[in-house]
Amino acid sequence: MTHGAPHVAADPHVAADPHADADPHGGADPHGDPAPGHDSTSSAHPRTDQERLRRWRLVLGGQGADGTGCSLSGTDAAMDRTLEALYGSGGGDGAGGSGTAAGRSGGSQGAGSGARSGGLGGSAPQVARWLGDIRTYFPTSVVQVMQRDAIDRLGLSALLLEPEMLEAVEADVHLVGTLLSLNKAMPETTKNTARAVVRKVVEDLEKRLATRTRATLTGALDRSARISRPRHRDIDWDRTIRANLKNYLPDHRTVVPERFIGYGRAARGVKKDVVLCVDQSGSMAASVVYASVFGAVLASMRSLATRLVVFDTSVVDLTEELDDPVDVLFGTQLGGGTDINRALAYCQSRITRPADTVVVLISDLYEGGIREEMLGRVAAMKASGVQFVTLLALSDEGAPSYDREHAAALAALGAPAFACTPDLFPDVMAAAIERRQLPIPDMAMHQ
Repeated sequence: MTHGAPHVAADPHVAADPHADADPHGGADPHGDPAPGHDSTSSAHPRTDQERLRRWRLVLGGQGADGTGCSLSGTDAAMDRTLEALYGSGGGDGAGGSGTAAGRSGGSQGAGSGARSGGLGGSAPQVARWLGDIRTYFPTSVVQVMQRDAIDRLGLSALLLEPEMLEAVEADVHLVGTLLSLNKAMPETTKNTARAVVRKVVEDLEKRLATRTRATLTGALDRSARISRPRHRDIDWDRTIRANLKNYLPDHRTVVPERFIGYGRAARGVKKDVVLCVDQSGSMAASVVYASVFGAVLASMRSLATRLVVFDTSVVDLTEELDDPVDVLFGTQLGGGTDINRALAYCQSRITRPADTVVVLISDLYEGGIREEMLGRVAAMKASGVQFVTLLALSDEGAPSYDREHAAALAALGAPAFACTPDLFPDVMAAAIERRQLPIPDMAMHQ
């Protein structure tokens, strides 16, 4: 009844139920405005049978057996053609599939159109036109999903090596990851454009994440410097009461403190050392992007000494590049094997103040090195006083495929492995700095 992949796959906002309120193309943008060319009244509630049929037609893709008998015209037909080029029955045949996004007539022929096939062909101009079309008809969040699907389904990675293509795409973290994986094959004529695309994404991420990260960690650094003669406003009442429970007076129902514990005020100079140890295997692309941005933010704080180490089967220290996360990203090489043990050995050799050091391992834990040595290094670091944090991913997508046996072994050592979103990362780092329990999301904790 449907294509190989019905149009619903293109848009997470599409409602499978034709009675649902959502527009079939996700037409409203995040701010509540209808997509270009859309009448806000037609995309509200499907009050008529014809409107319901129209929605089913857009979801099912319009093959002869879809049963709607509904035809499309105007903007609906144009949007249908852009979806058909990617999600039609031939959409997964590679970049060389027949037909183009702009020239496919089946999108407006309704139920009687017969068999159709999707594809964008191998031509950069055709793909560039298609990229322009989807940006016209769909909100940014949907455009990014469709771009990723086009790269995966139609094999368009090679076309991203052309400057005109990069200028047409909607940049996001996943596109940056794709560009980094193509870095070694990228011609010189494309590199400047690619760097501009990556820099735009990095700057947007820094704007979103930097202020809260600095504020959260500055507070944690202040609180971690405990003093025994605090001013009244600096008293840590929770710790003070717990330390003086032996002095509880039942008759007065109060605690008489013999000593006060207070928050210190961060003085100049380095208070904590942070080591970010990041797996640069292909599945960790988004995590590498976010880790590079956070590394640059942490490096900008004078109270922290930050080191960034990336690894596959070899280890590269990118600390000297942390003043520019774009340089960091182009210094990575996504793909290849994984040797966590070797990476941790390097990080361990650089630790000089274990009691004041936080090591963050970001990896899916598929170890190609020596498992027993890897776990032994983690145990040794923790025994020396290092705060060790294991993140299966640092991205918005949650935990990828990961080695559950290694995750369980790390949890047994007191270093539970969990996926962390960028928004949660500052809180995780603050907890590690203060040596308190990590704020592990319930659904992401793996023991």
